[in-house]
Amino acid sequence: MSSVVQTSLFDLGDESGVTGLGPLGGMVTRQVLGRGAWVDLLPGWLSGADALFDDLLTGVPWQAERRQMYERVVDVPRLLCFYGEQDTLPSPELTTARQSLNAHYADELGEPFTTAGLCLYRDGRDSVAWHGDTIGRGKTTDTMVAIVSLGSPRHLMLRPRGGGTAVKHQLGHGDLIVMGGSCQRTWEHAIPKTSRPVGPRISVQFRPRGVR
Repeated sequence: MSSVVQTSLFDLGDESGVTGLGPLGGMVTRQVLGRGAWVDLLPGWLSGADALFDDLLTGVPWQAERRQMYERVVDVPRLLCFYGEQDTLPSPELTTARQSLNAHYADELGEPFTTAGLCLYRDGRDSVAWHGDTIGRGKTTDTMVAIVSLGSPRHLMLRPRGGGTAVKHQLGHGDLIVMGGSCQRTWEHAIPKTSRPVGPRISVQFRPRGVR
């Protein structure tokens, strides 16, 4: 299975360095995955994002974490920062992006995106293993997770929980992907390691209350 790719018609501000958001209505392409899951895709949604990427790279208080993996504690292979409901996001562009997502998905989601989790993949050795965002309400109810990708392109993989054919999407600078329906319960996603030389990438994940 392959993804549907549509180039944004609203590539605003690349030459001037001004960050711009294209509209979502009529531009997002939905791919039905099955089992009640779907993803929405919009390449190039956030354009002119070089300055935003640089600001986040240097201005976010990135944290290294260690987690229990079976019988040992290991380093998480990426840097993290989480912004809760009451926290101010690290840039006004992200606030505007969240407002735009809330306006577009209000009827379907039934609630706003309230939190933002940021991940910094420093190079191809950083990754995230197969998982679903099932801490909290995502374990039992349909929800959405909206991801804005900044920086070097990386592959986001999706596969049915329990096994099956994987779906691969290359997420580039300013691309948007929204995982919805039962996606967090019935599918898993991952950012695999790569031996190719790649630069840093920042993933911004907007979630509703109580979903991690």
